[in-house]
Amino acid sequence: MSEVTLRAETGRTTGTRPSRRLRRQGKVPATLYGHDTDAVSVAVDARELRTALSTDAGINAVIRLRVGKETHTSLARQLQRHPTRGDIIHLDFVKIALTDRVDAVVHVELIGDPVGVTEDGGIVETVANTVNVHTLVTAIPESIQIDISDLRAGQSVRVADLPALGGVDYLDDPGQPIVTISLPAAALVEEEEHEEGDLEPGDPDDTGVTA
Repeated sequence: MSEVTLRAETGRTTGTRPSRRLRRQGKVPATLYGHDTDAVSVAVDARELRTALSTDAGINAVIRLRVGKETHTSLARQLQRHPTRGDIIHLDFVKIALTDRVDAVVHVELIGDPVGVTEDGGIVETVANTVNVHTLVTAIPESIQIDISDLRAGQSVRVADLPALGGVDYLDDPGQPIVTISLPAAALVEEEEHEEGDLEPGDPDDTGVTA
């Protein structure tokens, strides 16, 4: 479990204009809530936030948020980003206990060179590079690895094929594809032409005229 500390300031004025002023000052407006407590408007330093979310755990890092004399264990959620720059412009800090089970988005890491690429001439098509899981705060995986070395052209890895991890439940449809090995369009055309060329005169699929 990755755990980081982040300072937060209270007393910020809510609204669009005050939030813009905060961002110009290098700060990010946020809201702290959870565990049956009232929501509190806070602000954090943009650079410190970026550092806190740049560990191997990413957005699933457990954040010890210091607000005045109090420290709250939290997770960063509901990140809103600038449409072009990608900077975080607002987020929520959700209070948690280390014994809580939570939902998390985890990166899927592909391992190995598929034979469908090296031997069949296919290409790797990543359909989803993350999965949704439900698990203990202390058991959120930094990533989920899957070996795709044995994948041939036309084969896929689906959520159901991901490794079973103790205490981790996958929330996505088991049939949801993660990655597939596809043949390029040119290869498919060549394969179809080859199959047509294998027809013998007189075969049911032969379009030629027979005597």
